[in-house]
Amino acid sequence: MRFDEYRGHDSTGLADLVRSGEVTSAELVDVAIARAEEVDPALGALANRQFDDARARVRGTLAGPMAGVPFLLKDLYQAQAGIVETCGSRSLASSVPTETDTVVQRWLDAGVVVIGRTTVPEFGSKGVTEPDLHGPARNPWALDRSPGGSSGGAAAAVAAGIVPVAGASDGGGSIRIPAAYCGLFGLKPGRGVVPSGPRSGEPLFGAAVTGVLTRSVRDSAAFLDVMRGSDPSAPYEFAAPGRSYAESLSAQGRTLRIGVHTGSALNASPNPEVVAAVHAMRDLLTDMGHVVEDARPAVDEEQLARDFLTPWFVHVAAEVARHTRTGRPSRSDFELDTLVLAEIGRATSAVDYDAAIGRWHDHVRALGTFHQHYDLFLTPTTAEPAPLIGAFDTPFAERLGARAGLALRLGPVLGRLGVVQDAVMRSLSAVPYTQLANVTGRPAMSIPSAWTPEGLPVGVQFVAAPGGESTLLQLARDLEEARPWFATVPVI
Repeated sequence: MRFDEYRGHDSTGLADLVRSGEVTSAELVDVAIARAEEVDPALGALANRQFDDARARVRGTLAGPMAGVPFLLKDLYQAQAGIVETCGSRSLASSVPTETDTVVQRWLDAGVVVIGRTTVPEFGSKGVTEPDLHGPARNPWALDRSPGGSSGGAAAAVAAGIVPVAGASDGGGSIRIPAAYCGLFGLKPGRGVVPSGPRSGEPLFGAAVTGVLTRSVRDSAAFLDVMRGSDPSAPYEFAAPGRSYAESLSAQGRTLRIGVHTGSALNASPNPEVVAAVHAMRDLLTDMGHVVEDARPAVDEEQLARDFLTPWFVHVAAEVARHTRTGRPSRSDFELDTLVLAEIGRATSAVDYDAAIGRWHDHVRALGTFHQHYDLFLTPTTAEPAPLIGAFDTPFAERLGARAGLALRLGPVLGRLGVVQDAVMRSLSAVPYTQLANVTGRPAMSIPSAWTPEGLPVGVQFVAAPGGESTLLQLARDLEEARPWFATVPVI
């Protein structure tokens, strides 16, 4: 199979070819590996190559709905027993899990062939993927731009055609942000739909979920069918829909009421090209017969951001503590930004943490009230197209100050002054629309909507009520048919 033929199919189409005998799993894996070897030196999408393991796997018998499809795991909380999982950190450069995560096993049982793991920021803590351990992942649409984060390596690999689908996760926008920056479809499932065990019941206090990045809507539906359903370690049972997500794509979608908001968020106005993309989507939805009105949930966006960040700082502190408990690795094995966030997390009082989590439920009620009147909430996915590599690097003077603060153990002082929090809030102003769905546990998706004159993709986001994955997928199918994006790919 030639690369142009391979890239012309999604994973569902490739699996059909394998089942029909028109192509072998080994041929698909060879094409995927050849593509990775060709473009990854420029992309930096792969943190780990498992090419020999992949070729060994296709020599055996594969079964399942995605048998033979090349696949990449995210190098963050997608453990495969016996394979190094670094989470983008030097502190875990030699960490080998002994147990395979439930969702990874479900992917393997579906027949995918893992050819490697994708680059992530350290512990997934940024909206760009530029870890010290592996170097930056780059956007196939413009190599001086970021593919986003934390699923940046996954997005770069799918957009560049290494694989048709890759494992991803989303704790604050980490599926949807890279999807928007790389011209992909990204669905964040609702809380509890996809299990996160056995190592964690509710990662990031329930804000983080596992999913995939794809080029086609039907691939996301098919993989959600593979992933969905509780496991014994889940904190609660998942109420399965009446039919599969893939089957729901054959059903007629209903007329939807959609509230749209393109206003400023976190004191920053979205890029005009981003606003234009949302307006164009609004016009298309209206032409399709949907009711679209200016409306937004009664959520204080700045308070939401601070309520998101407080548990996030605590989470980073817990990760650093967990990995340094035995004295190995040392603090020098962590990035400076990670250590600063951890210091703030350690300085956060139990009272402040509990208050922030309590306000998460206020945001849930506000969005729930909105969804009593509207089926979906439409916003930009990001406030601007993909940023330049290094755009969010900590300035030199601030790095010096951070090192001094760490040496003097000034985390409590910095926490009270809000210095680090304010800096992180500024970085969130580039991606202020995605955290609401994480805090509230709602399903949400990013759809390719436009390309800027410079050729950079722009995505729009839809947020649904609990259990609204099928509604999102049906609308995405209709939009994909109305304005196809599958054949629009970067040249690299």
